[in-house]
Amino acid sequence: MDADTAAVAERFARFARDEAPGRSERYAQWAAGVAADVAVQRVLARIPARHRQPPLLFAVARLLGSGEPPYPQWRDWVLAHADALVAECARRSLQTNEPLRCAALLPALALIDGPIALLEIGASAGLCLYPDRYSYRYRGGAGQIALDPPDGPSPVVLDCDVRGERMPPVTRPEIVWRAGIDLAPLDPAAAETEAWLTGLVWPGEDGRRERVAAALRIAAADPPVLRAGGGAALLMEVAASAPHDATLVVQTPGVLAHIPWAGRHELIAGIRAVAGGAARWITLDHPTLHEGWAHPIDADAWPGGFALALDGEVLAAADPLGGWIAPGEAGRA
Repeated sequence: MDADTAAVAERFARFARDEAPGRSERYAQWAAGVAADVAVQRVLARIPARHRQPPLLFAVARLLGSGEPPYPQWRDWVLAHADALVAECARRSLQTNEPLRCAALLPALALIDGPIALLEIGASAGLCLYPDRYSYRYRGGAGQIALDPPDGPSPVVLDCDVRGERMPPVTRPEIVWRAGIDLAPLDPAAAETEAWLTGLVWPGEDGRRERVAAALRIAAADPPVLRAGGGAALLMEVAASAPHDATLVVQTPGVLAHIPWAGRHELIAGIRAVAGGAARWITLDHPTLHEGWAHPIDADAWPGGFALALDGEVLAAADPLGGWIAPGEAGRA
């Protein structure tokens, strides 16, 4: 077994063991099958390493017509359509655009005085740029919070479980400008965008497809500024077009994991330099993902999930996709 094939086997075994259980029984089965199947591993090893993540590979297969059958039938489809699968994966990237993440980001936005100019790195179709247009339902042992736009409940209702003894401080943000940067931004009004983003929803995740589709309609009715590319120069250029009488907020929910280690820290430094250092930075990342925290995080004491931080100060632990939040600092070294 060569190095690329061995890497495929290891990655899919880890996905089957650590990531898919509890979210998608079908993806767990497929990943376990790949981890034990040398013929399929050889096909997937032909895909560039940064384009062969299990959720991406599985979504592309479904987009091309594999369906969601048990592993033996899915394996036969992969071997019969290997060339098309390899080519399509090579031109795609994970662009999970989950509006539910706004439920995790909102407590950080609530600490920033408006009006706000919101800029997202890795924006995909921009669905996390509309936290003011969604409804929120926070529920936990400490109580409940219902928050709606001024004109009534939104077609997108974000349900978030609150863990611990504190409810998050949340208010509706006043957003007057919204923009996103992405290597391959998606038009929220395009039918192919809906097909791709809903296809990235894992089988078994109830409600996500409908939530993404409804959020796309909100974005399509008032599209954000979306720019293709990356790097500090583009960040500075886009940020310069934000209204000067608004607080510039740069958010990076879940995107830093897809950038190499050195590039992550270059981006963090660039964000901190935007607007002469006056921009605010909201991020949602695993505690070990970078060194941009205001204080070291003891990963062994971390309660799980990602860390929500404002300007590097950790505010809460949260589900990477926004399904739960645990307000309060934890895991400080």
